[in-house]
Amino acid sequence: MHENVYDVVVKRIEGSTTPLSAYRGKVLLIVNVASKCGLTPQYTGLEKLYRDKHSRGLEILGFPANDFAGQEPGTEAEIASFCSTQYDVTFPMFAKITVKNGPNQHPLYGALIHAQPHAANVEGFREKLKGYGIEPGDPTEVTWNFEKFLVDRQGAVVARFSPDTTADDPTLTAAIDRELAR
Repeated sequence: MHENVYDVVVKRIEGSTTPLSAYRGKVLLIVNVASKCGLTPQYTGLEKLYRDKHSRGLEILGFPANDFAGQEPGTEAEIASFCSTQYDVTFPMFAKITVKNGPNQHPLYGALIHAQPHAANVEGFREKLKGYGIEPGDPTEVTWNFEKFLVDRQGAVVARFSPDTTADDPTLTAAIDRELAR
């Protein structure tokens, strides 16, 4: 198990690999994303947040995952094109990974979940999923697309937010601003 996200190596959406240590000293918002999800419009707010706070040290890292209802079926090229043309995404995007618990889970998500086993205010979203006939699974698992993990400038996971927490949510922006001020 990685103690710090900087120990993890990830593949960028265009195919190159990079260690997350390349982001040392930055505040990271790590988000598992999907192109065909009811929450996909969150890309707009995430991009605005990125543009507003990037100069202060915020990096938003998007990790496409096809773990929830097949909502990210495309190839990396299709995902990159969709994000660029539909939402003008300029924050870093990475290759598709598995975020759900199990043998194929990417080490990054193993480390994130180990560090922050529970998302804040996720109960209402879990109930909403049940209303759609979807069993949300173990409460420590990533609940759905667009769950967010906040990582401080030293690489420690300091917060985890429910998928329906938008980029302009005061709780999320206050947590980001707190970390940027450190």
